[in-house]
Amino acid sequence: TSGENAAENKKQLFLGRMRSAAWSAALGTGALLALAARAYGRRRRAARDAAGPPPRHVAIIMDGNRRFGARAFGPERRLEGHAAGARKLGEVVDWCLGRGVAELTVFAFSTENWDRDAGEVAALMREFVARAAEVERRCVERGIRCRILCTAPERLPRAARAALDRLEAATAPVPAPRLVLNIAVSYGARGEIARAARTLAARCARGELAAGEIDEAAVERELLLRSPPDLVVRTSGERRLSNFLLWQAAYAELVFVEKHWPAFAERDLDAALDEYRRRGRRFGR
Repeated sequence: TSGENAAENKKQLFLGRMRSAAWSAALGTGALLALAARAYGRRRRAARDAAGPPPRHVAIIMDGNRRFGARAFGPERRLEGHAAGARKLGEVVDWCLGRGVAELTVFAFSTENWDRDAGEVAALMREFVARAAEVERRCVERGIRCRILCTAPERLPRAARAALDRLEAATAPVPAPRLVLNIAVSYGARGEIARAARTLAARCARGELAAGEIDEAAVERELLLRSPPDLVVRTSGERRLSNFLLWQAAYAELVFVEKHWPAFAERDLDAALDEYRRRGRRFGR
């Protein structure tokens, strides 16, 4: 009867609460929270698997370090946001590894960034040098191959250029990498396209190539990055590409996140990947 069903439901609810209380007493709040987090993670993974594969190639415009620094440490210490942003990259690399992303491209320093205050630029270059060895160690340990995308290498200080060259060389021999990490430093997409055009023009001048043979595939072969990103994420609420992968991102899905880069959380990455899965990619068809 309905009365008996209601009584049984109340009984089960009471027993469930008693079991929860017993678990709390036996394990403590911290252990219960850890169990809940693991259960949530399992449900998230099951939901992602049911929704389909992740994007193979994710690109991120890591924006908002200075604004985060000003808010977290005060205006006088706003440049400390760059160190926080570098630490966040390490976390995001690990999150991508755990989600089956095969390639990650990040925008670390643009050719336009050279126009910033000289003191800030010098601090950023020191940050690259200071962190290169740690990035190299983490990449080798995790089976990650690191590539540097640089359209204006001549502008890099000698120490920064040498550190980035060592990072790339040290991870080049990684066999069957679990992840390819492309770091764009002193990079601009318009400069990349112009560089490709100059290379093709020089080949035409030498008689190696006819002008009529230059097509999209010929241009792509001369680009620093040939694999197009499936998803481009930009943090800090800005909604533009800012001279990043203009050729390669022609058909990428774009997701904009309001948080500054150092505040970017694992759930924000999951939300971006979920948004990618919800979209229908037709490539103009």
